[in-house]
Amino acid sequence: MNRPDSGLNPTSIILLVVVVVLVIVVVGLLLLSRKSKIETGKLVKNAENKANEVVELAKREADSLQKNTDLALKDAKRKQRDEIEQEFKDERKELKDTEKRLTQREEQLDRRDGVLMRKEQSLESKESNLQKKTDTIKNREAELAKIEDQKHAELERVAQLSTEDAKNIILNDTRDGLTHEMATLIRNAEEKANREAETKAKNIISLAVQRLSSESIAEQTVTVVALPDEGMKGRIIGREGRNIRTFEGLTGVDVIIDDTPEAVVLSGFDPIRREIARMTLEQLVKDGRIHPARIEELVAKNRKEIDRKIREYGESAAFEVGAHTLHPDLMKIMGRLHFRSSYGQNVLDHSVEVGNLAGLLAGELGENVPLAKRAGFLHDIGKALDHEVEGSHVEIGTELARKYKENPVIINAIASHHNDTEPTSVIAVLVAAADALSSARPGARRESVENYIKRLQDLEAISNSYKGVKSAYALQAGREVRVMVQPDKLNDEQITVLAHDIKLRIEKEMDYPGNIKVTVIREIRATDTAK
Repeated sequence: MNRPDSGLNPTSIILLVVVVVLVIVVVGLLLLSRKSKIETGKLVKNAENKANEVVELAKREADSLQKNTDLALKDAKRKQRDEIEQEFKDERKELKDTEKRLTQREEQLDRRDGVLMRKEQSLESKESNLQKKTDTIKNREAELAKIEDQKHAELERVAQLSTEDAKNIILNDTRDGLTHEMATLIRNAEEKANREAETKAKNIISLAVQRLSSESIAEQTVTVVALPDEGMKGRIIGREGRNIRTFEGLTGVDVIIDDTPEAVVLSGFDPIRREIARMTLEQLVKDGRIHPARIEELVAKNRKEIDRKIREYGESAAFEVGAHTLHPDLMKIMGRLHFRSSYGQNVLDHSVEVGNLAGLLAGELGENVPLAKRAGFLHDIGKALDHEVEGSHVEIGTELARKYKENPVIINAIASHHNDTEPTSVIAVLVAAADALSSARPGARRESVENYIKRLQDLEAISNSYKGVKSAYALQAGREVRVMVQPDKLNDEQITVLAHDIKLRIEKEMDYPGNIKVTVIREIRATDTAK
């Protein structure tokens, strides 16, 4: 335990006094060497007296300091003892409190232990009861199983049927019942849909069609240019064929000169190039000056002219459908469709028609008419560039619409009008419907014989692939297929399901304009001869 700080201790004070005395003695000796002997004696005596006084004073201070130090030590010891005693008291109190809490906790644990023991005894009693009940249930189950086996054996003896035969009979009855219910549900759903949708759909379509009419032009795979006489063919060819080589090189179009009287055929996959070649050749024939320099001059002039006409065609068509805010570049691209035809139908006229039809349908349904017209007008824009850009016209058109920041509804309508993607708006569905109406109406398009025959064959093949079908015939230019079934293999409910399945497969596997009606016929005849 540390003592309290009491300043200088007695030993230090004594040493200090001794040092002071020595200093005084030294000073006195020095003074003695300079003064007279009489004065020296006085000084020495005085110094001794002062030294004695200093020593006496130092002793008194040392005694006083010693007493103070002893008192301070006693106080410190007393305080430390009091603190230790207080700590002991606190610890004893805390120990008593802890002991009390432990005693209470022990009592609680004893009570809980008693409760748990009682619960354990109760659970053991319940477990014993459950075991008895389980044994009783097992015995009863065994008895019931024995009785069930006896009952099955008795039923098989009485009915003279095995369990497997009974199961087959039940499954067949259930299958027939489900087939009947499914056929009834399909028939009822179709009748309800027809009642609710057919009248309204016919009204909307008839209103849209009767308010719009447009002409159809024949598809041009080649362009024929009339000549004033047969001698003009030689001038077109030129000396050693230089004129025709220059013409074909500049226009990118093949010139076919055959035995056709007073006519030259221009052949090329790009309708715009073919139009430039037609204009150039007609001007050359009319002018009479046919040589490479003149051909080059007219081709350059007609390219500018056709570019102007393309822009005019696009602007005129855009204004016709009300797409006044269409980007000028898109108007020019749409103008190229004036020289493009599909199955004998001019694509630009078809686009205008689809835009107007979509607008009329949207008006009947309360949708955004200008947006529907714009979407219908732009739905085939990709066909203007499908000779130059790789990809289908749907992909090209979708990218063009995105590039020029068209409305997302228009982008989706272009992307989904051939069911390549799912439509996300009513307008997209209306554009697809308007496209089908414009292309499938009578006289709008001329389909090639090969495609026509293949569609009929596919219809009959799909119908004949089902079990129980006797024969199938495609009628009305492929707009209806009639299926004759074997009456002993399919009943009346099953033919309804068959018609529904054929319809779903046609929709999944075939591409066709308009609608295809599926008719399934089941006929039973009884014939006898009177003699």
